[in-house]
Amino acid sequence: MALEKMRGRRMRSGEQAVVVGAGRSGIAAARLLRRAGTKVRLLDSNPRAMSGREQLAAELKALGVDVQLGAHEPRQFEDASWVVPSPGMPVARLEGLVTTEATEILAEMELAWRFLDSEPVLAVTGTSGKTTTASLAAAMLHAQGYAVFLGGNIGTPLSEYVLSGHKADVLVVEVSSFQLQACSTFCPKAGILLNITPNHLDYHRDMEEYTEAKFRLFRCQDEGDLAVLGESLKEEAQKHNLKARKVFVNGGGRFPHSRLFGAHNRFNEEAAWQACRLFGVTEANAARAVEQFAPLPNRLERVAERNGVLYINDSKCPTVSSLKVAREAFDRPVRLLCGGKFKGGDLTSLASLVKEKVREVALFGASREHFEKAWQKLVPITWHETLEPAVRFVTANAQSGDVILMAPATASFDLYRNYEERGEDFRRIVRGLS
Repeated sequence: MALEKMRGRRMRSGEQAVVVGAGRSGIAAARLLRRAGTKVRLLDSNPRAMSGREQLAAELKALGVDVQLGAHEPRQFEDASWVVPSPGMPVARLEGLVTTEATEILAEMELAWRFLDSEPVLAVTGTSGKTTTASLAAAMLHAQGYAVFLGGNIGTPLSEYVLSGHKADVLVVEVSSFQLQACSTFCPKAGILLNITPNHLDYHRDMEEYTEAKFRLFRCQDEGDLAVLGESLKEEAQKHNLKARKVFVNGGGRFPHSRLFGAHNRFNEEAAWQACRLFGVTEANAARAVEQFAPLPNRLERVAERNGVLYINDSKCPTVSSLKVAREAFDRPVRLLCGGKFKGGDLTSLASLVKEKVREVALFGASREHFEKAWQKLVPITWHETLEPAVRFVTANAQSGDVILMAPATASFDLYRNYEERGEDFRRIVRGLS
């Protein structure tokens, strides 16, 4: 099939595009669309979205981008041929705003894909582990001698790569379910789907919609492409009739000299390796990459060990399933820090793990009622208004050999702007302990 046909209709000069969200990916999408000759209207519901960004506002104005701030209205979308929502905006949020059937809604990832030349893409998605796995894959490819771009939902938007004019041998991208919902022609040479557990159910209608979004990663692949999936997804994969060659991963252990905690990271390493084999990466180079790979910030990150007590920052832990993974990464007794904006999931499913492996739970911020209802009869639980008194409380109780694990099982938006800020606050608090 011809590349043009595979990658959908290109933008024509003079057509109207609407970009929703003035974050990094939205700005990159607006710039790419202007380069293509389309008219661009950039919307952000936050009336102060450009506050303190005067230079950027001037640059956008000079490019001819029409920036409109405040509540979205249907009239802003009436003349749009293209609508590009921000990566964190589910397509369902556009219902009632985009009313013209001829309007195509496409993710920033999909937009950038249509402007690529022939660079092969290795794409990673899943409920948990995708950032680590994408970073591992990039490290393995780099160890083989490839020039690698690493971005997408992690760090640099793909549109920025297109705008840069640089050429990489392989593009490694992390892709979210929200992005995949608005991808129609995106087709990675190798796609990794690690796992699917309840997540984003405050945004997706149900698990069926969430699962369908994840499997869109493979919808445009053919027999010459590769799909790497967790063994737990074998039955679901059969329902979706994948055309690509399939490899199912169950556990790992191929790379014994790893600095990453937990069996789930052995799995992530194996998934990355299986995808990188398609590009000729040798096992020796993959092993070298794993050995040199440092844990990523906010993902089971070792912050300090004091008086025999290990402090671990897993601020990126947003769900019940990722909390289970985090707890199972340690053989030592755990004093657990949880709390934030609850995203759904069954906390009672962790009852036996909490009862047997957790010495105490210190809650902080929002969602107190969810954790107390599920665990109050299993383990000592306290609640603290913010993170710092919670950390100091469990530190006072901790014994040599314990792990103080911040694995919130929630989003951070009750007390922090994002999980990175929550993780940095944890580091600051631990540094300040006497």
